[in-house]
Amino acid sequence: MRSSTTSVRVRYAETDQMQVAHHVHYFVWFEVGRCDLLRSLGHSYRDLESTGLMLPVIEAQCEFRHSTRYDDELWIITRGSLLSGARVKFEYEVVCQEDKTVTALGRTVHAAVNREGRPTRLPPKIREVFE
Repeated sequence: MRSSTTSVRVRYAETDQMQVAHHVHYFVWFEVGRCDLLRSLGHSYRDLESTGLMLPVIEAQCEFRHSTRYDDELWIITRGSLLSGARVKFEYEVVCQEDKTVTALGRTVHAAVNREGRPTRLPPKIREVFE
């Protein structure tokens, strides 16, 4: 399974009054990791979309294990795998860099669609990197 590691720091704006990262930001961090993984494999969302391929999220899940707080440095470890010729799955592990604690685990599943929103097959070059 292909993977990449992205470093992010919890910003003050991403926290609540107790300086704990709000749950919604994990999905933003997942997207950052997903974009970095695709880029590391020689593709970018911009390039994919310019060909007419869109990858909307059709499933999203996150299991929160430990709080992350303002100014924590995190690793977002992202792995991608092919589910079918038209779907790809990304798995995420959020790790606190300081003590190596896994703070969250997540996954998203994406369907390949064209500009009209109709299902389509992933291009061979994309399928190859996730097989």
